[in-house]
Amino acid sequence: MKEISVTSQNAGQRAEKFVRKYLPEAPLGFIYKAFRKKDVKVNGKWVKKDHILEEGDVVRIYVTDQQLEDFRKPRPVEKKEFPYEIAYEDESVLIVNKPQGILVYGDKTGVRETLGNAVLDYLYLKGEYDPNDSSFTPSPAHRLDRNTSGLIIYGKTDAALKQLTDLFKERDNIDKRYLALVLGNIKEDRGEIKKPLKKDSFSGRVSVCPIEEGGKSALTRYVVRKRYGEYTLLEAELVTGRTHQIRVHFASIGHPLVGDEKYGDFACNRKVKSLTGMENQFLHAYSMGFGPLDGALAKLSNKTISAMMPASLAMAIEKLAGKMDN
Repeated sequence: MKEISVTSQNAGQRAEKFVRKYLPEAPLGFIYKAFRKKDVKVNGKWVKKDHILEEGDVVRIYVTDQQLEDFRKPRPVEKKEFPYEIAYEDESVLIVNKPQGILVYGDKTGVRETLGNAVLDYLYLKGEYDPNDSSFTPSPAHRLDRNTSGLIIYGKTDAALKQLTDLFKERDNIDKRYLALVLGNIKEDRGEIKKPLKKDSFSGRVSVCPIEEGGKSALTRYVVRKRYGEYTLLEAELVTGRTHQIRVHFASIGHPLVGDEKYGDFACNRKVKSLTGMENQFLHAYSMGFGPLDGALAKLSNKTISAMMPASLAMAIEKLAGKMDN
C-alpha cells in the first residue's frame, strides 16, 4: 500500500488522473479495476474515479511493493511482431489467445515480460501506439490467471477501453464461456452454481461466503460436453465475473478443476500429472460473444470470437480418455 498526500499542485484533479500520473506504467485496465475493487481510498474512504481531490487529502493506493516499482519504472517498448495468436482485431480492439503460463501484466514476482508488454510492442510496430504519448496506453478490459489460457480483449483507444470496461461491469451484452475439465462424473447434462464469493485480500484465496458476511453474488452456468469416466469436460458460462469464480464454484460442489493447485484435489492432480504431464488447471476461455454494440465497439456487434483449445490440453484429454478405455 502506498500513501500520498495531495499538494496544492495536485488539488482539483480527478482521482483517476492522479493515480494514472502516480503509476504511469500501470495499464489503464489495472487502474479501472483498482477503483472497482475499492483499492483506492481518499482519507480512508473509497471513492469513484471522478472524485475531485483537495489539498491535504491523503490518497491510499493498495498495490504491492513490486507492482509499485514496475508501474513507476518504464519498460522500453520495442517494435515486434505479436508472438501469440490474434483472434480478432480492428482499429479499436484487439482480442488475443493467451497461452498458459503468461501473465497479463506484472505481479509481485517482478515479471516484466507479460502479455501486455507484447501487445504494446506489436501496436508500436503497427504505428497504433506511441510510447512517448502518456495520455493513453492500450490495456486489457479484464484478465485471466497466469495458468488459464484463452481470449483476452484489449482496448486500443481510450473510448474503446471505457466502453469495454462498462461492458464487463454490466455484463448485458457479453457472453464469456470456458472449457473446464473437472474431477468426477457430473450426472446432470446442464446446471448452475449460485453461491456468493469473497476474496481474502491477504491470502488471495476466494471462498464461498454469505452476502451478509461480505460475499458477492456469483452465478456460473454449465453444460456437459463429454464424460471421461472419472472426469467431466464442461462448457462453463460466467454470468458474473468474480475472481477464481469457476475454480471455486466447481470445487464447492465436489468437482474441482483438474490440475488446480489452489482449490483442487491434490491426489487427483498428482495422478493426472503422472499420466499426462499437465501441471496447471484445465481451464480455457474459448468463446466471447457480443450483443448489439455501437460507438467504438460497433464492429464487434453480434459477433462471437472463439479460440481453439491449446494442444497441451487436447493431448491431456486424449491420454486420460485412452486410460479410461484400457
